[in-house]
Amino acid sequence: MDLNLKNKIIVVSGSAGKEGSIGETIINRLADEGAIPVLVDRNARGFEYVERLQKRGVNSLFVQTDVTDPVAIENAVKVIGAKYGRIDAIINNVGVNDGAGLDSSYEDFMNSLKLNVVSYFLLAKYALPYLKESKGNILNIGSKVALTGQGGTSGYAAAKGGVLGLTREWAVDLIQYGIRSNAIIIAESYTPAYEDWIKTLPDGETVLKKINKSIPLESRMTKTEEIADTALFIISEKSSHTTGQFVFVDGGYVHLDRALISDVN
Repeated sequence: MDLNLKNKIIVVSGSAGKEGSIGETIINRLADEGAIPVLVDRNARGFEYVERLQKRGVNSLFVQTDVTDPVAIENAVKVIGAKYGRIDAIINNVGVNDGAGLDSSYEDFMNSLKLNVVSYFLLAKYALPYLKESKGNILNIGSKVALTGQGGTSGYAAAKGGVLGLTREWAVDLIQYGIRSNAIIIAESYTPAYEDWIKTLPDGETVLKKINKSIPLESRMTKTEEIADTALFIISEKSSHTTGQFVFVDGGYVHLDRALISDVN
């Protein structure tokens, strides 16, 4: 399907994670659609990713940015604006389940909020003049933790709850400008970060099998490609009358009857 994203300037935060991460998958899917992926991340890996894209003939830009720093994000948007003169959509993709729980310090809790939700606010705030001009849209990547809890991760849970609140608030706030705001909610996706976590467990393979069994559809985790494809559809004109929505890409993990989960799956 042609999503009409050719030459659209799409800014993706948290897009320089390891190969196979959600952000990295999104930028490659954008490139496949002929869009212009703009990477915003603190990891220098982004330079390598942009170089690869450029070798494919893809127009792309990496702005190395500490997304917890308001000045850095403002400057990043200025750099993007100076190069392209427009922004058609932003995808807020930052997310680190950092384990800042009730036993953590105030500073750790606040740092979790700064990374996992304040960065979303800042990118939307500074990109807003461009989005108004383009009648662009905002897509926030959320987590089931905002709805189900997880335990031991107060900062991340609070932040992801805030992400959903902002998604609806911005849909209301920006409807007068024709700007759409939506969120994707992810449950279990086998990203490199997830794999790293599994490897830290003494019985990681057993835990992984149990998690897979808990997912109603096909007893498997969501592929990052499935998340990326949904993201591209939502920011595209093919989803032009969708705003204020939480789209679950989770194999039925959050909503479907637990009776679907059995040993025969």
